[in-house]
Amino acid sequence: MEEIKYDIGDRPKTGLLLGLSFQHLFAMFGSTVLVPILVGIDPAIALFSSGLGTLAHLSVTKYKIPAYMGSSFAYIATMQTLLKTDGMPAVAQGAISGGLVYLLVAILVRFVGKNWIDKVLPPIVVGPIIMVIGLSLATSAVNDAMTIDGHYSLTSLAISMVTLFAVITFSIYGKGIVAVIPILLGLIVGYFFALGLGVISGQTIIDFSGVAQASWIDIPDFHILLSDGQFRLYPSAILTMAPIAFVTMTEHFGHVMVLNSLTGRDFFKDPGLDRTLTGDGLAQIITGLFGAPPVTSYGENIGVMALNKIFSVYVIAGAAVIAVIMSFVGKVSALLQSIPPAVLGGVSISLFGVIASSGLKILVENQVDFDKKRNLFIASVILISGIGGLMLQVAGLQITSVAFSTLLGIILYQILPEKD
Repeated sequence: MEEIKYDIGDRPKTGLLLGLSFQHLFAMFGSTVLVPILVGIDPAIALFSSGLGTLAHLSVTKYKIPAYMGSSFAYIATMQTLLKTDGMPAVAQGAISGGLVYLLVAILVRFVGKNWIDKVLPPIVVGPIIMVIGLSLATSAVNDAMTIDGHYSLTSLAISMVTLFAVITFSIYGKGIVAVIPILLGLIVGYFFALGLGVISGQTIIDFSGVAQASWIDIPDFHILLSDGQFRLYPSAILTMAPIAFVTMTEHFGHVMVLNSLTGRDFFKDPGLDRTLTGDGLAQIITGLFGAPPVTSYGENIGVMALNKIFSVYVIAGAAVIAVIMSFVGKVSALLQSIPPAVLGGVSISLFGVIASSGLKILVENQVDFDKKRNLFIASVILISGIGGLMLQVAGLQITSVAFSTLLGIILYQILPEKD
């Protein structure tokens, strides 16, 4: 293992600390603000909650794990559906319920151990579920990429393709920090291409009126749990979003294992898996209370640490504080909301495709045998029910396809015989 430059508890000098923290901010920025933009939420709230959630995670884990908490893509489709039907209070309750699932699992791990997790969430269940999360968003991404106001547009397609190939180019050919922030750089390239195309063609592709009207200092548009000033329970949102927590949990385990390898430590023992899960759960509950998308630990920031061998929790905490401060800069939020749908479509094609491919990667790495009928049917049912939009709707309760396919996969794994 290459020599560590700054270990977990080391504090770089103030100037260097600030620079390193900004580097982590850039690493998480593109993905963290993309999620709320795609679902129609103020991105400033996501910045605020990601910073606050990260500080909470650091505190719960005794400042022993350098993990940054950013917006999770696993909940996008479900959030889009809930926002159309029930509004933000429902999404907030769903996010909080996902956080509570983390806390319940943390309690189980504390007193029972963690061996049972593999029996509930084996690779044959987790892989297809992650594929469903990516593929279920394909239609949304393609529509953004090739249409304007519901009509096919070559201009939109050109912008989305330039954005898409920019993301791919930065990801494959970029070195150092460039390779870690391809999404952010792709967004910037697509944005400026759209701006230039608008100037040449005389079209208004990017509307800067919102940026001009926005204040420099502004309070994010926080959404509390109240609907029209009153509290209302949304069981459908809770039942829909809570199971997705099991999917992001597997991502959490993977990130902790990568950090173990990079730092030469065993975070499953110290501070303990129960604390890392509690940190994730508490961060997600915080996001729900403020009306932000649910969060998860970010591989982008782990990538930065793998490159520079700087694992200081002070650097991560610094990035979190900067994110909170930036959330109150109104011009930043307005600029983010001016990004054209075509640019978002180009980024989304690559990003959602990578999510789906990550699920396939889990199946390949674990050498799942599809000659076994049990595996074949579990994967088949999850994929078709999830991508096809199979929902459970009873007496006003609605469990959307991602959550329902997750439950079906878990149930099938438990009841089907191991041998044909």
